[in-house]
Amino acid sequence: TIVIDGATDKTIVLNDFYKADLDTYTNGSLKYQLDQLDEGKHNLQLKAWDVYNNSSTKSIDFEVKKEVDLDISNVLNYPNPFTTYTEFWFEHNQAFSALDVRVQVYTVSGRLVKTLHQYMQTDGYRSDPIVWDGLDDFGDRLARGVYVYKIRVTDNSGKSVEKFEKLVILN
Repeated sequence: TIVIDGATDKTIVLNDFYKADLDTYTNGSLKYQLDQLDEGKHNLQLKAWDVYNNSSTKSIDFEVKKEVDLDISNVLNYPNPFTTYTEFWFEHNQAFSALDVRVQVYTVSGRLVKTLHQYMQTDGYRSDPIVWDGLDDFGDRLARGVYVYKIRVTDNSGKSVEKFEKLVILN
């Protein structure tokens, strides 16, 4: 169950939203979207029970904002350096949204060598991986060295944000 801002008369039962992990009775996940919350600071208390009726309660404070600009952070590619394979990742503030993601890889002199484009429907605040095999737009393997990449993320409203990072290719 969850209780928002101490309103126990409006307790929300989450049993139907719990999904047990496969082949285990000790782990699972819970996804529930809170709609219609007023702008401002709130407190959420989550209470869960096991099959023996033992319970545990956790509390979290959070803030609801009406208009939030798109933001990305923790932009990285892993592994870095790499030889034949890397994945681009980032975190964002638009959970449960569709995002248009474009990764462009440049030489240090500024020449564009690869463009990756992917639409993703997010479940949380971390992107799905964008996989790259180290080949340029013509299918040729890029030379060993340092490259710069730009990741540009656009949301449904057309707002976008971009960040630059470095990557290293070892052949």
